[in-house]
Amino acid sequence: MTDTPWDPSQPILEIDHLSISFFTRLREIPAVMDFSCSVMQGEAMGLVGESGCGKSTVALGVMQDLGKNGRIVGGAIKFKGRDLCKMSEEELRKLRGSEIAMIYQEPMASLNPAMKIGAQLAEVPMIHQGMARDKAWVLARQIVADVRLPDPDRILKAYPHQLSGGQQQRIVIAMALMSKPALLILDEPTTALDVTVEAGIVDLVKDLGEKYGTSMLFISHNLGLILDTCDRLCVMYSGEAVESGAVEQVFDKMRHPYTQALFRSIPLPGADKNASPLVAIPGNFPLPHQRPKGCNFGPRCDYFHAGRCDAADVPMAAVAGDDRHDSRCLRFSEIDWDLPPLARKSFPKTPVGEVVLKIDDLRKYYEVSANALFGAGGPAKVVKANETLSFEAREGETLAIVGESGCGKSTFAKLLMGLETATSGKIVLFNQDIQDTPIENRATNTVSSVQMVFQNPFDTLNPSMTVGRQIIRALEIFQIGKTDADRHERMLTLLDLVKLPREFADRMPRQLSGGQKQRVGIARAFAGDAKIVVADEPVSALDVSVQAAVTDLLMEIQRKNRTTLLFISHDLSIVRYLSDRVLVMYLGHVVELGTTDQVFSPPYHPYTEALLSAVPIADTRVVKKRIVLEGDIPSAMNPPPGCPFQTRCRWKSQVSGGRCDTEVPPMRTLDGGHQIKCHLPEAILNGMEPVIKIAAE
Repeated sequence: MTDTPWDPSQPILEIDHLSISFFTRLREIPAVMDFSCSVMQGEAMGLVGESGCGKSTVALGVMQDLGKNGRIVGGAIKFKGRDLCKMSEEELRKLRGSEIAMIYQEPMASLNPAMKIGAQLAEVPMIHQGMARDKAWVLARQIVADVRLPDPDRILKAYPHQLSGGQQQRIVIAMALMSKPALLILDEPTTALDVTVEAGIVDLVKDLGEKYGTSMLFISHNLGLILDTCDRLCVMYSGEAVESGAVEQVFDKMRHPYTQALFRSIPLPGADKNASPLVAIPGNFPLPHQRPKGCNFGPRCDYFHAGRCDAADVPMAAVAGDDRHDSRCLRFSEIDWDLPPLARKSFPKTPVGEVVLKIDDLRKYYEVSANALFGAGGPAKVVKANETLSFEAREGETLAIVGESGCGKSTFAKLLMGLETATSGKIVLFNQDIQDTPIENRATNTVSSVQMVFQNPFDTLNPSMTVGRQIIRALEIFQIGKTDADRHERMLTLLDLVKLPREFADRMPRQLSGGQKQRVGIARAFAGDAKIVVADEPVSALDVSVQAAVTDLLMEIQRKNRTTLLFISHDLSIVRYLSDRVLVMYLGHVVELGTTDQVFSPPYHPYTEALLSAVPIADTRVVKKRIVLEGDIPSAMNPPPGCPFQTRCRWKSQVSGGRCDTEVPPMRTLDGGHQIKCHLPEAILNGMEPVIKIAAE
């Protein structure tokens, strides 16, 4: 194939009416249909939609890496004017890694665990550009410095497992940029990372894109992240592009019912769980071989018009008056897009009752031998997972526990559940001390009254047992129901409670979607009339529309049963929406505790301030102060002396006498019972400015 000069005024990537199918022994499964988008030089294009909508399939189509069963059955993908579908394997091999690079969701899947970082990075220009080894190592060191990793020489000599998740992802980004590619594809690159690490990665990607003039295709389900990183946006639903345009156009002047429904199901500033609860998208995502006739979104759409919307395939059409803004909706010019949703209801605030759980000076230390893995001796080290935890939770209250990975959130949950016992301190549940009682020694009514909903619904259900049997098993353990018939009826009532059809009792977990599995987990948690439910990241593995339905369900059950909900999360947007009070943890310590309004308004603990500034918010009116934390959360095995946050604190210089380096700050109580563990003088705390502001209309 002869190279023709590419005109930089033309798209660097042009996808034209692309259709991709996967072929099984039973049928052809259309994964992507009639998909078109273009990326100009230096432009960042966001690709958003729910799981299964075809985002990653489009990326793999660009990389020409669809496996044995995948095939492009229509359309074209052009890179710099050349059709990738018509290139030979040899031509594609030269292109991948050198001109087109891809960053995947899980960094460890892209790194060789048996090779040092330096060797893996140097390999890229040596293979793609024939660069000499010495020059490749110099370039590797420069790129490691570019991705803002401390001590590049140490990093180059390290193995992947010796780096944190955020550092691994930076190395993968460095590897993708080694050959200065013209197009960078990022497939959910920050999903597994803490929000503070995510903020650093997002800034890094934007800066490096500008430095190298790299164009980007950024795949994400997080609309706030797309607003922070992209110039243009394409929304996908069930294999099709349903709306595309400039980010501000799509956010502020959406012209497809699915885009509108997505925004209504995410908690933006001002959302209130009682006055204006989120609106979940009704129904379920269609399977690829069961798509409806006409508009794919028709069965779930508030504006569906029978005989018109389901008559024939709907083409993309230009939105009048906008530049490159298109919608796949027949009725977009007829709809009043400013009307509030019909399905929205308001609820009275759940009254908060007596204290049901009291935590007093709770600590959990783990002793780890220096050579525990090999059975050899050595001085033991102590991991301080929880330090001096003290708080109360009341009946009918939602208390959020937030913080980065490794801060001790899940360790506390294990202590409460009895999966671990405390080193010292007290856990008082309904006036009974339970901190020293492991779960196997707890009374049945104690176990049934405190239950847990886990992060990953896929791992918590027995794959060989029907849904109904799994709920009945919980009823048997909790000694609820005198006969099998009683328990069967109670199981059906629990399915009603979590809004699952009763016929799901006979289904196996593999026949359920992620959101449906999480509902089964919630039904099982409430089998024994739980009074306290610990929800450990219960919606982080779910799509935003499913998140809205699950959080709505938890709130409804709480209103009905006056349940106390301990909501463990790193997603501060959902915390702001759901919680009555917020507890912020850092390296085992409670550093801030107050009502949601107190914690989300100044004065802040410096760590809370950084957390809030890092949250991606899908609202063009929001103006945020940008505070990117340097470095990773320290090890609980070797915590810093003095204030646990002092190694990353931007306010440290405001405290006189070096107290942050030597003294653990006391917990101070401010107005209204707001508690902050910090040495900062009151004058500085009171002078803090809001991190998140809504710009004037």
